[in-house]
Amino acid sequence: MIKVGIIGCGYWGPKLIRNFYEIPQSEISIISDLSRERLNTIAQLYGSIATTQDYQQLLDSDVEAVCIATPIRTHYKLVKEALLAGKHVLVEKPLAASTEEALELCILADNLGLTLMVGHTFEYNPAVEKLRSIIQSGELGEIFYIDAARLNLGLFQKDINVLWDLAPHDFSIISFLLDGAEPDFITARGASHIIPNIYDVVFSEAYFPNNVLVNVHVSWLDPCKVRRVTVVGSQKMAVFNDVAEAEKIRIYDKKVTIPQETGTGEFINFTPSYFTGDITIPRIPAAEPLKIECQHFLDCIATGNVPRSSGWVGLKIVRMLEAADRACKAQPVYTHTVTQYRPTLVANGNTGA
Repeated sequence: MIKVGIIGCGYWGPKLIRNFYEIPQSEISIISDLSRERLNTIAQLYGSIATTQDYQQLLDSDVEAVCIATPIRTHYKLVKEALLAGKHVLVEKPLAASTEEALELCILADNLGLTLMVGHTFEYNPAVEKLRSIIQSGELGEIFYIDAARLNLGLFQKDINVLWDLAPHDFSIISFLLDGAEPDFITARGASHIIPNIYDVVFSEAYFPNNVLVNVHVSWLDPCKVRRVTVVGSQKMAVFNDVAEAEKIRIYDKKVTIPQETGTGEFINFTPSYFTGDITIPRIPAAEPLKIECQHFLDCIATGNVPRSSGWVGLKIVRMLEAADRACKAQPVYTHTVTQYRPTLVANGNTGA
């Protein structure tokens, strides 16, 4: 039985409380939040759990593990204090607000011999695990590119942009699908329409090893809720649609082939050949990803194993986010390239270009 404390009872905290409460190997001892109203609500649901508005009381208690579900700007401070108090830590994504902060936390956890895990929930999603096994089996062939879209109307944040809010999911999914790979380069463009200087839509491209091109589109300003990852390979293509009630993965037996060369070295036909076969829908076991994640956290504490979404994995995701954020804030070079040629086109009378 591992005693667990929860810091933060906003959107995600109650979900963590419910899951740890239902897992036999854990006992929630104390919950902390700044809002007395939220704590009263939790007390009505789980009367036996102590509550406090001072998280230091939680850190001073006999809990062995601390789960942190607070705003990103507080992650570094709270995780560091929890580790220094001798607690194992599960913190919601992303691990920290900068690479420097994330690296310091990883080193600290290792030096203290404590488990540090990041809540990359989709790495524990059975559908994402299935998609990863499909890729690793070679069924899709050589991976050409991956396209990820995470769109909806809201929820707007005042202290972080949409990249830091939503893209951790997709960057962690894609790195997990590609066996932990990191991109060599990242470009990104964003725009702020509602809150000044807070991007509410971002388009990011990442260039992973083996020439895998990745596109990530995140937005708080979209009429439709989209949670989709498309993987295009040389032999087949696959789509993970998390919004779908069922059939979350579809494998499309579609591909494009080029004509074979003749004996003289010339192509028989320069027209590509298109093949369309069956659509396969693999069976995905029914399980709540967050419960799997919480159980994994407890198992790693008990065994000393390194978590799947360890602090070091979280550091990789923070590096990607930080690189994409810097790219968004950089001077947009493509705009300059287009406009510098416009006077020449007009001068030549070619205004329809």
